[in-house]
Amino acid sequence: MTNKKEDTISLDISKEIKAIENLAFDAKVVSVGKVKAVLDGVALVTGLSGGMVGEKVEFANGSTGMILNLKEGEVGIAIFGDFSKIESGSEVTATGQVLSVMASYGLLGRIVTPLAEPIDGKGKIIIKGKDSLLIPVEKVAPGVIERQDVRIPLQTGIKDIDALVPIGRGQRELIIGDRGVGKTAIAVDTIINQARINKKLVKGEKRVISIYVSIGQKQSKLAQVVAKLDEYDALDDCIVVNAGASDSASLQYIAPFAACAIGEYFMEKGEDVLIVYDDLSKHAWAYRELSLLLKRPSGREAYPGDIFYLHSRLLERAARMSEKNGGGSITALPIIETLAGDISAYIPTNVISITDGQIYLEPDLFYSGVRPAISVGLSVSRVGGDAQIKAMKQVAGTLKLDLAQYRELAAFAQFGSDLDEATQSRLNRGVKVTEVLKQKQYEPLSVTDEIASIWVAVKGHIDDIPKERVEEFLEEWLSFIRRSDLEKTIKIDGKLTEKSEAMMQKEVLKIKKTFN
Repeated sequence: MTNKKEDTISLDISKEIKAIENLAFDAKVVSVGKVKAVLDGVALVTGLSGGMVGEKVEFANGSTGMILNLKEGEVGIAIFGDFSKIESGSEVTATGQVLSVMASYGLLGRIVTPLAEPIDGKGKIIIKGKDSLLIPVEKVAPGVIERQDVRIPLQTGIKDIDALVPIGRGQRELIIGDRGVGKTAIAVDTIINQARINKKLVKGEKRVISIYVSIGQKQSKLAQVVAKLDEYDALDDCIVVNAGASDSASLQYIAPFAACAIGEYFMEKGEDVLIVYDDLSKHAWAYRELSLLLKRPSGREAYPGDIFYLHSRLLERAARMSEKNGGGSITALPIIETLAGDISAYIPTNVISITDGQIYLEPDLFYSGVRPAISVGLSVSRVGGDAQIKAMKQVAGTLKLDLAQYRELAAFAQFGSDLDEATQSRLNRGVKVTEVLKQKQYEPLSVTDEIASIWVAVKGHIDDIPKERVEEFLEEWLSFIRRSDLEKTIKIDGKLTEKSEAMMQKEVLKIKKTFN
């Protein structure tokens, strides 16, 4: 009797244990902290014991943030959104996830915040099927083994750049100069040129998706850039990421990283991407502000000690991936503003040492009417001829050296009147080549037009044409080139053949007779 009762009780207990074991527990440990103080876009929080640097957190008012600082008993958080409504004592919840941004083909043609929220009044971002991914804003750059050589040209449509300081897909080329000398103009022209090339692609050629990142710029300037991109039909393959001057330092800090993450989404799909960071000087200012608010030790010019690491880990993510890894690329054009042409200042030298070359815009050239005002002596591309087609190499081989010698000779010649014939001839050639390299804004040229323009200058065909009529002659010359089969010939042969040069020689002499 007793045994039966014991057996029944034992059976009941076993059933209960099995039932408990079969229950699906969804236990989740949430780390919660409290706001100790709110500064200008930064919150100091206590209690987030399990917090990690780069982790996304959520505030009680719905704002998001990212952990930037870890101290004993205190965590420093950059706030994205309205920090005026966050009060001392309010709760902060750690999500356990790194801060990520939504990337999708639906972003093309849109203006968004660094958190990929639309701000162009065109409604929600449309995502089709699985065409979306959350990409961490901070990511380790691809290793050397995952990359391949930078060899495919990224045509800017600007004669000076494509001939003298060529840019390849996957390169990092710095655009540097004082305020108002045409840095953004070069970047915008390059984006417009990518859109024009994209519309004429043939089978086997890849398009370029452009991302323009506005950091700390006035909204009026951004509106002008967007209006020009729209006017020249360049917005369809472009994404504009905006963290304006009126936005918090936190948003300005995260903007280039978020844009790079969006670019990596396309790169991983085998696409070629061009990212313009306009500009990293203001990005450095935003990071300095955050660092000082977080009471990090300040170094030279009050910048934190890791300011070099900040830009290096951003720009190192620009790469051309190997075919095994999809073959996509990110080309970075960071912009840095100098003060009184001082390229030896702290931030400019930092970024120069990270990038693969720089395009330096000289104020004196700009104000003398030479535009784009590219300094031949201080501008360099460390990829060089590898990022040029053979035809461009043929015509632009000695152009940089000739121009540098001309500008040095011109500086000495202004002090003396009695010049020998050879010197006068070289000065005359330099003046004419400079005229040929001048280019109006928003008028990028095809690579064939660039080659033909430089060819006619370096071969001396415009030496006897008055300086004020060089532009007129070029228009007539290029109208012939566009009617000819030169573009097809260059695409087939990859270079200027003897036959092509003979045809050009014959035609230029004919044009000169009627022109004079």
